[in-house]
Amino acid sequence: MNDKPLYVHAEWDAEARVWFATSNDVPGLATEADTVEALVAKLETMIPELLAANGAAVEGDISFELLARRFDHVRPAA
Repeated sequence: MNDKPLYVHAEWDAEARVWFATSNDVPGLATEADTVEALVAKLETMIPELLAANGAAVEGDISFELLARRFDHVRPAA
């Protein structure tokens, strides 16, 4: 692969209580996990598999950048 990292976007789904990841750079990528760490572990396996399944030459290291976003709210103590 080239030196340009693949971009993966993750957002917190508060209702399902999971991180959900997709990527325009990795066709077919859609996965979820309870933690960001668990999500990264899944991505390390899924990204090369999906790239190969889509006909990309997969050799050497594949760089990816995970952009995680979570919106939340808190209530101040009374």
